[in-house]
Amino acid sequence: MKIRGDDPVAMKNFILCVQNRVNELKALSGDGEAKINGKRMEFMLETICDIKNNKKKPKEDTVQHTRIKKWLQKLRVEDILIRGLKWSKLLDPDKKGQWWLPGDIASATDNVEEVANSIDKEALEAQKMLDLAAAQRMNTDARRAIFCVIMSGEDYIDAFEKLLRLDLPGKQDRDIMRVLVECCLQEKVFNKYYTVLAAKLCEHEKNHKFTLQYCLWDHFKELDSMPLLRSMHLAKFMAEMVASFTLSLAVLKTVEWSDPQMLSPKKIMHFRMLFEAIFEYPDKVIWNMFTRIAVTPELETLRQGMEFFIKEYVVKTNKKVNDKFKLAKKALNNTEGVLM
Repeated sequence: MKIRGDDPVAMKNFILCVQNRVNELKALSGDGEAKINGKRMEFMLETICDIKNNKKKPKEDTVQHTRIKKWLQKLRVEDILIRGLKWSKLLDPDKKGQWWLPGDIASATDNVEEVANSIDKEALEAQKMLDLAAAQRMNTDARRAIFCVIMSGEDYIDAFEKLLRLDLPGKQDRDIMRVLVECCLQEKVFNKYYTVLAAKLCEHEKNHKFTLQYCLWDHFKELDSMPLLRSMHLAKFMAEMVASFTLSLAVLKTVEWSDPQMLSPKKIMHFRMLFEAIFEYPDKVIWNMFTRIAVTPELETLRQGMEFFIKEYVVKTNKKVNDKFKLAKKALNNTEGVLM
């Protein structure tokens, strides 16, 4: 009945195959009739007939089963990677204990002292991570949990899956993007891991995209007091987000491009670094980035302001980007929205 509900076509094909096979056996004499006259076969055929005629009532899923199904649907099971469980461990006839857990502790050792040392080591690492979270001003349980997941992920997929499993209540999931950006800005060297993870989160849930926009706008307000390294990381982060088409250049609409008093030296430096980072991408990417904001009439002020800023503060100080600027300028006038 479950197959009938989930995939009626497959169930129909299955029943037709069974019926055809039964008819073939009936056409045979002797052994064929004996095969279909057995009690087991008779019961099976009656059950299939009942399913076909919708006489069998499906059993309702248990609460736990339903919860798991919803969780898998939310998690998008096609993107899940099973980690830590290897074929060698699965097929090992001598496996003991909780062999399904990640790592080789449970199955590879019988030494209690060695297991205890491994647990102590993991506990110490967890405590170090919590101390680091406290040092980074992660002042709530949710933020500390998010921080630990992001910083301890094997890769962006691992971190992404673990962040989804946090199942943060209410609006606490908004902290994910804020913590992620903060982690990125705190690094000594810019790390694209954060941009790839951010893009994955935005792809999965559009609310993360809105949170990221508001987060960036909040950081724009702090540019005058922001250290240079932090400002540079923010510029590179934004360039990556725009180049991956996770965000568009419309995120810059809150910037007062035409007001010289609002464009302080630190803000000029920040946005100059942003556009220089953008102009490092291939022509096709640059064209598509600027074309995305060319088709929206409401962004005319932004287009004019960006064009003025790039010409005045980027091209004049860096002649190498002149050709890229010409391409961007042409893309800003691409009102038909034709992409490369």
